[in-house]
Amino acid sequence: MVKDKQFYKSLARIAAPAAFQGFISILNVQIDNIMVSSLGDTVFSAVGQVNSATAFFIAVIGGLVGGSSVLVSQYWGRKNTKAICSVFAIVSQLCLALAAVMVSLVWVFPRGVLSALTDKADIIEAAMPYLKLVSLSYLPLAISTAFIGMLRCVEVVAVSLYTSVAALFINIGLNYLLIFGKFGFPAMGVQGAAIATICSRAAELLVIYWYAFHKQKNLPIKPRDLLAADGVLWRDYGRYGLPVGITDTLWALVGLCKTMIIGRLSASFISAMMITTGLMELGRVFSSSLTVGACVLIGKSVGEGDLRKTRRYSDTIQILFVGVGLLIASSVFLLRNIYPTVLFPDVSQEARALSRQFLAIGAATLIGTTYHASCFVGINRGAGDSRFVMFVDFIAGWLIVLPLSYLSVFVWHSPLPITFLMLYIDQCFKWIIAFLRLRGDKWIRNVTRS
Repeated sequence: MVKDKQFYKSLARIAAPAAFQGFISILNVQIDNIMVSSLGDTVFSAVGQVNSATAFFIAVIGGLVGGSSVLVSQYWGRKNTKAICSVFAIVSQLCLALAAVMVSLVWVFPRGVLSALTDKADIIEAAMPYLKLVSLSYLPLAISTAFIGMLRCVEVVAVSLYTSVAALFINIGLNYLLIFGKFGFPAMGVQGAAIATICSRAAELLVIYWYAFHKQKNLPIKPRDLLAADGVLWRDYGRYGLPVGITDTLWALVGLCKTMIIGRLSASFISAMMITTGLMELGRVFSSSLTVGACVLIGKSVGEGDLRKTRRYSDTIQILFVGVGLLIASSVFLLRNIYPTVLFPDVSQEARALSRQFLAIGAATLIGTTYHASCFVGINRGAGDSRFVMFVDFIAGWLIVLPLSYLSVFVWHSPLPITFLMLYIDQCFKWIIAFLRLRGDKWIRNVTRS
């Protein structure tokens, strides 16, 4: 274990705002779900399917931004702010281009997108207006994600607090007014929820823009820098950062394919999945925030060339995450009965009963999830070992999770709790691979240039 108090202070300084920001974001989604659940299982399921498409987009841009953290955190260790600004430009341009493609796809082929996710005609019809509107929020979301990711890597973390709080209050207020038609506003149902999302994302971007260019001092960046991307760093990003983006994209595709499988099951199963993943994500947000801190500190130590420090940091982070995993898993298990009953009283009894079973299974997988996330997303990614992570995720997702999930639903016709387990079966063994990988030194790779 590292004895230097500065290590724990640095980890907390980066992770605490990220945890709060993640918690607020998940809370935002949960409040949306609770409000929309009062409109019935069909509408609730429709929003869930659209949110799966949104989650795919968020995962892809998160991968592009996460890929840049490999370079930015190590350049931050060398205090090369010029290179960091160039990487910033690369990622911002990629995220905005991807958002434009996604919005165009949704507006030109909305029914085709939804038909890929579910074969239920009533769910497709309910989801159509929501999908087209909410896709417009992808544009400000793409730039905001790029900004927050870059600033975290240079240890500017307070901005995530400001943006999350602003987005939360705007989204909750507009949801209440527009979904239910309060204080003279029209009752717009799911369309109101989509408009609230667009407004909150736009407000989030404005706050981030102001903070990045006028408030923070760690990174001397100007708006014009977003147009200046160095050709050499484009190649470096393609070599070291893009594998992270590809990993997260492939994993997001696995998630989308799982949504397609789930979409062929009953509305009750879909609703139960939404309830379950909501609570599990609240648990994961704390481990995810710690991986952000782990990635920055590991990358910074590699950039400084202090490999002994890197190994000490790695060992300590792994021990910390085992404890965090046990705490999160225990919390989810204890809340498995209260959570569906208290927060989703308007959802069918069948869906709530299923969610209780799913949460018990999900709690058991969270221990392994938390540990391997600390390794793959925090330690390996910060140390430049992104290609290995890409290989593991490809094998686990495409050759194990999806085939077993497909067989469980369409061939074996397994009980629904078994199907749920197959959807998360990789979380039961990836922690072993992560542990073995970090026993040697092959995972430490300095990717910076002089």
